Amino acid sequence: MIALGLGVLVLVGLWWLGRHYATANPSTIARVIRQAGGWLALAAAALLFLRGRFDMAGALGLGGAWLLGWRQGAALPFGLGRMGLGRFGGASPRADAVSRVRSALLEMELDHASGAMRGTVLAGPLAGQALDGLAQPRLVALLSECRASDPEGARLLEAYLDRRFAGWRVDAEADRDPRPGGAAQPGPMTEEEAYQILGLQRGAPLEDVRRAHRTLMKRLHPDQGGSDYLAARVNAAKDFLLNRHR
Repeated sequence: MIALGLGVLVLVGLWWLGRHYATANPSTIARVIRQAGGWLALAAAALLFLRGRFDMAGALGLGGAWLLGWRQGAALPFGLGRMGLGRFGGASPRADAVSRVRSALLEMELDHASGAMRGTVLAGPLAGQALDGLAQPRLVALLSECRASDPEGARLLEAYLDRRFAGWRVDAEADRDPRPGGAAQPGPMTEEEAYQILGLQRGAPLEDVRRAHRTLMKRLHPDQGGSDYLAARVNAAKDFLLNRHR
């Protein structure tokens, strides 16, 4: 009976995801699936606990808590005490950490684990569309729009194009300097933005800040299709957070 109920919940969840997240960013879908799986595991653990299956309930409960992101020493819901997940907990940055940088027209994400870069248009005729769904000619046209009204977004889009279309500059910029104005300088930054750029939760320990910075700088190396502008933002985020704790 429990298995039947869980199966129905899974089917309903998949139907709901299909309706509401068909065009969503892949990282958003992954986060929703992870959270849904975590709560489903906790619900199954509660049912097993009531039936006296304490061993299976404990394993499912810990697995659900881990999926929901609770770390060692963090309070569990429903008054269940505090988390202790051994090597899965602790203060180390999450394996699925994602850095986010926003400009007036674009939001870009960099996955720490894979180095994959994704983006979404925030304003204009293409608002809400993912960059992965746009062809190269349309992206180059969007780049022209960014250069006219959003220089920061233009540098972000150049970094994205460099990773997705290695030879795009040859076709699109044969008659102009591909990096006008020299190396990009980071603009003013807030504490929230600094944490987002490093893919960390607010209040993360300084060691997490340093570790996230090292990981991102490896991903942004020129051999990996890196971007001077993004590297500058990552450096600025690290300096901002470290200086606040001096």
